[in-house]
Amino acid sequence: MAVKVRKRKDSWWVYIDHNNKRKAKCIGPSKRAADQVAEKIRAKLALGEFEITDERKRYPFHEYFQNWLGTYVKAHCKAATYRSYESGFRNYLLPALRRRDIDKIQRDQIKQLVYGFPAQGKSRSTIKGVLAPLSEMYNHAIDDGHVTTNPTRRVLRARRQDTGNRTEKADFLTREELGLLLRTCQESYPEAYPWLSLLARTGLRYGESRVLRWEDIDFHGQFIEVRHSQDDTTGELTTPKSGKGRRVDMSTQLAQTLRSLHTQRRKEALQQCSGEIPEWVFVSSRGGPLHASNFRNRVWYRLLDKTGFRRIRIHDIRHTYASLLIQNGESLAYIRDQLGHHSIQITVDIYGHLVPGGNRAAVDKLNGLEDATFRNLPATYRGTANSIVSISG
Repeated sequence: MAVKVRKRKDSWWVYIDHNNKRKAKCIGPSKRAADQVAEKIRAKLALGEFEITDERKRYPFHEYFQNWLGTYVKAHCKAATYRSYESGFRNYLLPALRRRDIDKIQRDQIKQLVYGFPAQGKSRSTIKGVLAPLSEMYNHAIDDGHVTTNPTRRVLRARRQDTGNRTEKADFLTREELGLLLRTCQESYPEAYPWLSLLARTGLRYGESRVLRWEDIDFHGQFIEVRHSQDDTTGELTTPKSGKGRRVDMSTQLAQTLRSLHTQRRKEALQQCSGEIPEWVFVSSRGGPLHASNFRNRVWYRLLDKTGFRRIRIHDIRHTYASLLIQNGESLAYIRDQLGHHSIQITVDIYGHLVPGGNRAAVDKLNGLEDATFRNLPATYRGTANSIVSISG
């Protein structure tokens, strides 16, 4: 038998555990009121006048999760996230949990599900992808007062070897390799050169570059407003990955390249007697935004084959851009702003290991400490210092 008072977010709750039954009741913002309720319940329990009745509404897992997907996730997450969550639910969570009430699902059941994945050949990233939405669903259920605990909590413990996984996925070209890639593109695929030049000199994500509009480019101020991105699978226009737009600096060389492209678009429009150029900076043969898979197959992979490079991703040009900025001595804070990372911690996790020179310069400033210390020691200590030096020598 136990009656406890605990605070959850901005409200005080009374938790009752009696005869293998549990109940939680939200009292409100007053701890004093919660304490008074708890005392009354304890008194009734002592007299045998209190019994927990099962008046709680049932929430079958399959219905609750689907409702959460269709409301919260669809409204607050990107389409790709929704598809990932729905796939994990359909393929893994639903077969395992089905119609169980969300308050009856125990931690052991979640562990049994998760620990069975490796035997099925599932990677740790797949396990995380299944657990993440389940955990988030339970967090919402707790906030709504439907359950009191999250059975997924700490089921999958962090491993030391997981640290730096994001960095391992990043592939970089050297300055010389990037120069060769740009020159080859300019010679063999001149129509793709402005786009590749943009990626190499701004670090835009592929989806952001595909839906760049002329109105997003400020040639006078030499910057680009990144307002949108495009989902690879659905073609849906969305916000950038961070959820907000950003302003990216544009180099003089890139500005000249894009000016020339704009002039070319105007000439083409006049030849076609339309007078209007497409709103998109980079267009497909039909005049719309570039199609991801078509461009990879018709230009990108052929370009890599011509240069003799390994099969890197288009996204790795973004990593190359960041690495070259670091080599030029730019701060991680500036790189974060250019790349549009949600926080500088992401920038540090991916690119922090590329700045060893800065660390070496910092520790080099400690050179000569022994001499400076000896000069500033009082005369009474110098004999001891000399003894230490002679012993260590």
